Amino acid sequence: MLKHADIWRAIDRLAQRHGLSASGLAKRGGLDPTTFNKSKRMTPDGKLRWPSTESIAKVLEATGSSFTDFVGMTGDGGGAGDAPLPPPPSLRRVPVIGYAQAGNDGYFDDAGYPAGNGWDELEFPHVTDDHAYALEVSGDSMEPVYRDGDVIIISPAASVRRGDRVVVRTRDGEVMAKQLARQTANRLELTSLNRAHPDRSLAMGDVAWIARIMWASQ
Repeated sequence: MLKHADIWRAIDRLAQRHGLSASGLAKRGGLDPTTFNKSKRMTPDGKLRWPSTESIAKVLEATGSSFTDFVGMTGDGGGAGDAPLPPPPSLRRVPVIGYAQAGNDGYFDDAGYPAGNGWDELEFPHVTDDHAYALEVSGDSMEPVYRDGDVIIISPAASVRRGDRVVVRTRDGEVMAKQLARQTANRLELTSLNRAHPDRSLAMGDVAWIARIMWASQ
């Protein structure tokens, strides 16, 4: 049976594996930065506080780790027979801006690749596209698929096909995240992720670029 100390030890080790503090790990998972602070692991009167399963699931997804990895990090490491921790996934720095900024001029070239200044950087695992970038979701227009604060990874080099989630930018500067329903030589048919918003049909001549959403930190 996992103990209180085991769970918190695993969280600390997960953070260390990715070069993060406990607060940095929480932030990577889209949580309040104080979620995993040592001061929150016990009440002033000595009652044990446990992290929620939701918070654990979020940081595992954000770091590309499995629950098996997490359980493997709960041991105290003091025994001769302890197995070594599996190696961390490779991390890549990717440029990131807010979703609302993506429609502004100067952030992308004509092919939809990141360009110009004003980009921040984040580290993400398992990103193989040298030109990948991230957008931080704001607002509720993409709920329930993506929520405010989620970070989506976009690969402008990846091929897109029907059913893929994509980001599209029009020549007028409008940016939208939708699901690709159909693409022909003349039109682009898009399904809204939030059914409260209308689907879109665009003439290909009005589309500046389309890029596939590869991954999301939620």
